[in-house]
Amino acid sequence: MYKTILVPVDISEDELTSKAVKHALSLAKKTGARLHILHVLPISSAIVNAYSLGYDEIKDKATIKAEDDLKTLLDTIDFPDDRLSYSIAFGSPRDEITAAATEINADLIVIGSRRPNITTHLLGSNASGVVKYSTTSVLVIR
Repeated sequence: MYKTILVPVDISEDELTSKAVKHALSLAKKTGARLHILHVLPISSAIVNAYSLGYDEIKDKATIKAEDDLKTLLDTIDFPDDRLSYSIAFGSPRDEITAAATEINADLIVIGSRRPNITTHLLGSNASGVVKYSTTSVLVIR
Protein backbone atom coordinates (compact mmCIF):
# COMPACT_ATOMS: atom_id res chain seq x y z
CA MET A 1 0.00 0.00 0.00
CA TYR A 2 2.64 2.55 1.05
CA LYS A 3 6.21 2.60 -0.22
CA THR A 4 7.58 5.69 1.53
CA ILE A 5 6.18 7.43 4.60
CA LEU A 6 7.41 10.90 5.57
CA VAL A 7 7.23 11.81 9.25
CA PRO A 8 7.95 15.48 9.95
CA VAL A 9 8.86 15.88 13.62
CA ASP A 10 9.62 18.66 16.04
CA ILE A 11 12.34 17.10 18.15
CA SER A 12 11.65 19.59 20.94
CA GLU A 13 8.11 18.14 21.24
CA ASP A 14 8.74 14.65 22.63
CA GLU A 15 5.11 13.60 23.11
CA LEU A 16 3.96 14.82 19.70
CA THR A 17 6.98 13.29 17.97
CA SER A 18 6.46 9.99 19.75
CA LYS A 19 2.81 9.76 18.69
CA ALA A 20 3.53 10.54 15.04
CA VAL A 21 6.49 8.14 14.86
CA LYS A 22 4.51 5.37 16.56
CA HIS A 23 1.69 5.61 14.00
CA ALA A 24 4.03 5.88 11.03
CA LEU A 25 6.13 2.97 12.27
CA SER A 26 3.06 0.78 12.62
CA LEU A 27 1.98 1.60 9.06
CA ALA A 28 5.46 1.07 7.68
CA LYS A 29 5.77 -2.34 9.33
CA LYS A 30 2.37 -3.42 8.01
CA THR A 31 2.97 -2.22 4.46
CA GLY A 32 6.71 -2.72 4.03
CA ALA A 33 7.24 1.00 3.49
CA ARG A 34 10.38 2.99 4.02
CA LEU A 35 10.24 5.54 6.85
CA HIS A 36 11.80 9.00 6.47
CA ILE A 37 12.01 11.33 9.48
CA LEU A 38 12.26 15.07 8.72
CA HIS A 39 13.02 17.89 11.12
CA VAL A 40 12.57 21.44 9.87
CA LEU A 41 14.33 24.31 11.57
CA PRO A 42 12.61 27.61 10.84
CA ILE A 43 14.98 30.50 10.19
CA SER A 44 14.05 33.92 11.43
CA SER A 45 15.98 37.10 10.76
CA ALA A 46 15.01 38.14 14.30
CA ILE A 47 17.05 35.22 15.69
CA VAL A 48 20.05 36.17 13.58
CA ASN A 49 19.84 39.81 14.61
CA ALA A 50 19.17 39.10 18.28
CA TYR A 51 22.32 37.04 18.69
CA SER A 52 24.46 39.07 16.31
CA LEU A 53 25.49 35.87 14.59
CA GLY A 54 25.63 35.15 10.93
CA TYR A 55 23.11 32.86 9.29
CA ASP A 56 25.72 30.19 8.54
CA GLU A 57 26.90 30.06 12.16
CA ILE A 58 23.36 29.57 13.47
CA LYS A 59 22.60 27.05 10.74
CA ASP A 60 25.73 25.03 11.53
CA LYS A 61 25.07 24.93 15.29
CA ALA A 62 21.38 24.16 14.83
CA THR A 63 22.16 21.41 12.32
CA ILE A 64 24.65 19.71 14.65
CA LYS A 65 22.18 19.77 17.56
CA ALA A 66 19.26 18.62 15.40
CA GLU A 67 21.31 15.81 13.87
CA ASP A 68 22.39 14.58 17.30
CA ASP A 69 18.79 14.68 18.52
CA LEU A 70 17.50 12.90 15.39
CA LYS A 71 20.12 10.14 15.71
CA THR A 72 19.04 9.63 19.33
CA LEU A 73 15.43 9.38 18.15
CA LEU A 74 16.32 6.93 15.38
CA ASP A 75 18.14 4.73 17.89
CA THR A 76 14.82 4.24 19.71
CA ILE A 77 12.95 3.14 16.57
CA ASP A 78 12.76 -0.63 16.08
CA PHE A 79 13.02 -0.69 12.30
CA PRO A 80 15.61 -1.93 9.78
CA ASP A 81 18.33 0.65 9.13
CA ASP A 82 18.07 0.18 5.37
CA ARG A 83 14.41 1.30 5.48
CA LEU A 84 14.91 4.21 7.91
CA SER A 85 16.33 7.59 6.95
CA TYR A 86 16.26 11.19 8.11
CA SER A 87 16.94 14.71 6.94
CA ILE A 88 17.08 18.23 8.28
CA ALA A 89 15.80 21.28 6.42
CA PHE A 90 15.78 25.01 7.06
CA GLY A 91 12.86 27.23 6.17
CA SER A 92 9.08 27.23 6.37
CA PRO A 93 7.96 23.91 7.88
CA ARG A 94 4.98 23.70 5.50
CA ASP A 95 7.09 24.38 2.42
CA GLU A 96 9.96 22.11 3.45
CA ILE A 97 7.62 19.24 4.36
CA THR A 98 5.73 19.39 1.08
CA ALA A 99 8.99 19.71 -0.87
CA ALA A 100 10.53 16.75 0.96
CA ALA A 101 7.44 14.63 0.26
CA THR A 102 7.84 15.34 -3.44
CA GLU A 103 11.62 14.82 -3.36
CA ILE A 104 11.47 11.39 -1.69
CA ASN A 105 8.29 10.40 -3.56
CA ALA A 106 6.35 9.86 -0.33
CA ASP A 107 2.97 8.12 -0.50
CA LEU A 108 1.93 9.45 2.91
CA ILE A 109 2.86 12.18 5.35
CA VAL A 110 2.21 11.38 9.03
CA ILE A 111 2.26 14.60 11.02
CA GLY A 112 1.40 15.46 14.60
CA SER A 113 -0.85 18.34 15.51
CA ARG A 114 -0.64 20.29 18.74
CA ARG A 115 -2.56 22.94 20.64
CA PRO A 116 -5.35 23.59 18.16
CA ASN A 117 -7.30 26.82 18.36
CA ILE A 118 -9.74 28.70 16.20
CA THR A 119 -7.01 30.46 14.20
CA THR A 120 -5.57 27.14 13.07
CA HIS A 121 -8.99 25.65 12.30
CA LEU A 122 -8.67 22.77 14.76
CA LEU A 123 -5.26 21.64 13.51
CA GLY A 124 -1.83 22.90 14.44
CA SER A 125 -0.61 25.60 12.07
CA ASN A 126 2.08 23.40 10.47
CA ALA A 127 -0.27 20.42 10.11
CA SER A 128 -2.97 22.67 8.70
CA GLY A 129 -0.59 24.14 6.12
CA VAL A 130 0.64 20.71 5.07
CA VAL A 131 -2.90 19.39 4.68
CA LYS A 132 -3.85 22.44 2.62
CA TYR A 133 -0.84 22.54 0.29
CA SER A 134 0.40 18.96 0.00
CA THR A 135 -0.31 16.83 -3.05
CA THR A 136 0.55 13.79 -0.91
CA SER A 137 -1.99 12.15 1.41
CA VAL A 138 -1.67 13.38 4.99
CA LEU A 139 -2.51 11.57 8.22
CA VAL A 140 -2.81 13.97 11.17
CA ILE A 141 -2.06 12.46 14.58
CA ARG A 142 -3.22 13.96 17.87
